[in-house]
Amino acid sequence: MTSKQWSLFKSIIKGESEGLNVGLIVDSPWMPGYCGISNIDFYARPDEWFNSYMKIKRDFPDVLFLPDWWAEYGMVTEPSGFGIKIDFFDGNLPNAHPLITDMDDADDVVSSLTLPNPRKNGLMPLLLNLQKYFRPKLAEIGEAINIVSTRGPLTIASHLFTVSEMLMCAKVEPDVVHRLLGITTQLCKDWLSAQLEAVQTAEGILVLDDITGFFGKEDYEEFAHPYIKEIFAAFPECVHLFHNDTDSDVCFEYMEDLGVDLFNFTHMKDIGETRIKTGKNVALLGNIPPMSLAKNTPDEVYDMAKDCIGSYIKANGSTAGLLLSVGGGVPMGATGECINALVRAAKENA
Repeated sequence: MTSKQWSLFKSIIKGESEGLNVGLIVDSPWMPGYCGISNIDFYARPDEWFNSYMKIKRDFPDVLFLPDWWAEYGMVTEPSGFGIKIDFFDGNLPNAHPLITDMDDADDVVSSLTLPNPRKNGLMPLLLNLQKYFRPKLAEIGEAINIVSTRGPLTIASHLFTVSEMLMCAKVEPDVVHRLLGITTQLCKDWLSAQLEAVQTAEGILVLDDITGFFGKEDYEEFAHPYIKEIFAAFPECVHLFHNDTDSDVCFEYMEDLGVDLFNFTHMKDIGETRIKTGKNVALLGNIPPMSLAKNTPDEVYDMAKDCIGSYIKANGSTAGLLLSVGGGVPMGATGECINALVRAAKENA
């Protein structure tokens, strides 16, 4: 972001900004296709990665992209530190092969795991180098990396298991899952710390963990909340962003206790009701259907956004604390026309 954009972003999450703005989580599901390149080129060619960000900033100057200048390889970045096998594709996200496919093997595999070093293991050192390399280049054009990111501890764990096996193991052998989450939580903290050191300009952290939405209240409190809270608590000086766009609202009431400043959540939950559940100190990033940007007309997107804004104002009294967005990340196939319709709705209905 530019310094002006970062100041605007901070004022939004404090509920101090005037008007209404659009913020979008963008990364490799959407950007390569929109920019006319392959996923492999987006990941492996720094020039194409840089040019892609420059293009979307030219095309959508009124959008706050989050986390912005994201150095990532889809979902496999953090799991790669454990030595998993990864498949890459020209037109899709990379795929991770789990280490644990049978719950009977979980104890032995978890016992054999060692904590990855983000500066040495897997794909993470390559991304740290990318961040360091572009730091002076971004400064030359008045940009900076203000937010660094990590997949959350449960999401990382779910790529070492299969999701169903991990959830079953949490019920049958909870101590095994707790040991694994202890490792993945530490990895999240180490990975964020390494990125903060590499970019030197970041003041925010983004944690993305959809698996928190697969638990009921009791299991969320045991297996999710303490680990995610530990990550945010490790960076008290940073702005805290959290993403969970599963259909469940089990974590909504815990946002303030987690220390979350901005929450991106599912379009399946009404934004007005979410405003009430999450607490007045948590800004919201949401929440029209993500696929509407790819499958609906611009006029339909405009109407959905207008309804979303109206629901928020009804619950909150104003648009303060809202960054208009989709309920998740920008999907493959999202069109520029639909993104512009979202921007227009924000300008005309605040």
